[in-house]
Amino acid sequence: MFALLIMAAGALIVSSALVPFRRLRSQLIEVRDGRTQTISGSYPNEIQPVIDDLNRLLIEREQAVRRAQAKAGNLAHGLKTPLAIMAQEAERAQRQGQQSANILLQQVERMRRQIEYHLAQARAGARNMPAVHSSVRDCADALTRTLKRLYADRALSFCIQIPGDHFVRVQREDLEEMLGNVLDNACKWAKSRIALSSHAQDGQIWIVIEDDGPGISPPLRESVWQRGVRTDETTPGSGLGLAIVRELAELHSGSISLDESTTTGLKVNLSLPRAFGP
Repeated sequence: MFALLIMAAGALIVSSALVPFRRLRSQLIEVRDGRTQTISGSYPNEIQPVIDDLNRLLIEREQAVRRAQAKAGNLAHGLKTPLAIMAQEAERAQRQGQQSANILLQQVERMRRQIEYHLAQARAGARNMPAVHSSVRDCADALTRTLKRLYADRALSFCIQIPGDHFVRVQREDLEEMLGNVLDNACKWAKSRIALSSHAQDGQIWIVIEDDGPGISPPLRESVWQRGVRTDETTPGSGLGLAIVRELAELHSGSISLDESTTTGLKVNLSLPRAFGP
């Protein structure tokens, strides 16, 4: 009789010990089926560290998927401006011969670098990129040269006040993507003038881009961060530019905000972690 009681008690203990694992199995099924993203609730101290590590792994997996999705969109959008320039230069080449060949080759090279960069990032997954630094001034100069050519019929003027020692901890391609999208947006809306400046504050480089266009009213500013949303459907564009800039800025521990320019147009404030050049 005593032996039976011992066996019953042992069975009860084993059954009680297995309850958390049954609950864990049920929650893992919910994660697998997409009904939840992480494992919730508290578990015995012996297995809680394992649950915590598993949740971190699940969160990293979700973030990696979202980054891959964003990069696919970034790649497509990053090729848009080079393609527009190539089409424009191809038309000029037809009329003028080979004078635009160098411009075409430069844009082909830019497209190639965009493709290789984003594919490398996708292969890297969630691994951290090595420490980098990029010159804000060099990037701004290169982009304005390209945009002057692209918007030659607009005769836009660019005023650049960026110190040569302002570097950011961002890959050159990402910096080009962010500044390029903001500047392209400014070119579409500016009447005649675009100003670029930067200053250092609290370990960040603040890049300010202003145009003298119509600006964006405060009620509409939040909508520009949504992919595919445009404030004016009559103006060419995909509505992806500023949304991509925000994603990249946050990925690099930076930020972006919109304000009213001193010239009544739009003012974009982009902050990125400061780096020190070679």
